[in-house]
Amino acid sequence: MTQLDALDILKTGANVFLTGQPGSGKSHTIREYVKFLQSRGVSPAMTASTGIAATHISGMTIHSWSGLGIRKYITRRECKEMQTNSALMTRMKKTQVLIIDEISMLDAAMLDSVDLMCRTLKDSDAPFGGIQIVLVGDFFQLPPVTRFDEPPARFAFSARSWADANLTVCYLSEQHRQEDPIFLNILTALRSGSLTEDHIESLRDRRRMSEDADITKLYSHNADVDRINIDRLRKLGGKEKTYTMTSSGSPKLVEQMKKGCLSPEKLTVKIGARVMFTRNNPAEGYVNGSIGDVVDFDGETKYPVVQMKSGRMICVQPGMWSIDGDNNSPIALLRQLPLRLAWAMTVHKSQGMSLDGAFIDLGTAFAYGQGYVALSRVRSLAGLFLGGINERALEVDPNVLAKDEEFLAQSLAAESIIGNRSESDRIADADAFIKACGGKKEPVVRETIDALANYFPSKPAKKAKEPRWTETLALIISGKSIMDVAKERSRTVGTIVGHLEEVQSLDQLSSDVFDRLKNNVTEIHSTIAPVIIELKTRGRFLRPVFDHFQGKYSYDDLRIIQWIVESERK
Repeated sequence: MTQLDALDILKTGANVFLTGQPGSGKSHTIREYVKFLQSRGVSPAMTASTGIAATHISGMTIHSWSGLGIRKYITRRECKEMQTNSALMTRMKKTQVLIIDEISMLDAAMLDSVDLMCRTLKDSDAPFGGIQIVLVGDFFQLPPVTRFDEPPARFAFSARSWADANLTVCYLSEQHRQEDPIFLNILTALRSGSLTEDHIESLRDRRRMSEDADITKLYSHNADVDRINIDRLRKLGGKEKTYTMTSSGSPKLVEQMKKGCLSPEKLTVKIGARVMFTRNNPAEGYVNGSIGDVVDFDGETKYPVVQMKSGRMICVQPGMWSIDGDNNSPIALLRQLPLRLAWAMTVHKSQGMSLDGAFIDLGTAFAYGQGYVALSRVRSLAGLFLGGINERALEVDPNVLAKDEEFLAQSLAAESIIGNRSESDRIADADAFIKACGGKKEPVVRETIDALANYFPSKPAKKAKEPRWTETLALIISGKSIMDVAKERSRTVGTIVGHLEEVQSLDQLSSDVFDRLKNNVTEIHSTIAPVIIELKTRGRFLRPVFDHFQGKYSYDDLRIIQWIVESERK
């Protein structure tokens, strides 16, 4: 399923499980949905299963949001007693959309308790008290954990509340991390438990050391990582500088955050140290996973100056990780430089990162999915260097594997339904949901003229709104391709094709222009069109075509050819 289709489904108010491979755009889709809700005056509750994951989305842990705290189990009577908590009641009353990130790490018992709390405090028998529930994550990633004195943890999908919620599965199939089709094919096979001998041989061919001695190294165990980083740092000349993490707030939450934080409690560096940034800050020129070298220390602040591969110099300032409570005030906070030594790191700590290259030793992998998590960090097969790999590294949890097949089938069914909905129907669905949430039908845009209204006898009459396809059509007529127009207008290819469909329905697209657009994609049209015709796909339901070509062609390419084929059918 495309991100656009998933976004349209979210906008209907359906309960959703948003999943997909690493790099498929889950986080981007959620960010776009949150922006949509906020623009309509609806504030979603942003939560995550762990403290550090909550800081990544500027939200709360689901434990704090629900009032459950460290409890995993709760009775209805105990829920009713929580009605005396005015802050919790206010938060629950105003929540119309609840998003839980990293759902793979949330125990089924905890999800059931959140459901019970929502039903009780919202005084509704509907799943989660009638709140739209959006679960985000990938069960091939880190599993839930449990304390020694508790029953074994269960995946969230085995919870009673999961079934009750009647979740629409949106399984994203686009790929924005791995652009190498051969490597992507290997990862897809590993994920589905269908590795062939050819796949394994391709991985064995990568058993070599990188010529780049400073390439990031991933290991299964902390002992290997610590040994390599300490050894490399010791070999550097010059004086060490150590930066110690500070914290405030709830001791239990602080301790939980420290365990998940990618920056260490004590960071020791020297000039020449290879470091990796541990959080996103595009304004400063780095994101989580960016690599650089310490080349100096600022004379005034004494903070390290890191040179990126691009040559850019960044004086690294301390960052803050926080978990917010009511009124957006932090209830736990960490402060440390957003850096860690990066000659080596554990597979566990690498989750969520994108690396151009890495040396990965999976010879001592000990858990299901460890190999998949490690390999999927790298963008291409050329950037993968293996030190070793054992059988366990190539295994995934059989329970997850079986469930994933169900998720994919459910997503395909949802994709077929949304693909047959017209754009006007989708907009109507979204408007109806926003109205039910008490939001605004249209975004509130404050124009400059409004601020000066007192200086005018009356507001100027608003100009009639032009059709949304007007600019698209003008650019197409000027000779630009569909891809060019999408880029220039900062729209998706699917959106531009949607504009052209409207233009065609109004008989505004000449045959000459259509022929030129078709000629722009002659090479791929001759290959893709027959498959689309044979599989009888329509609208945005393109997964069968994508799978047929094993990811060789992007969804953008397929969408354009689909439009051409459907236009010729009419």
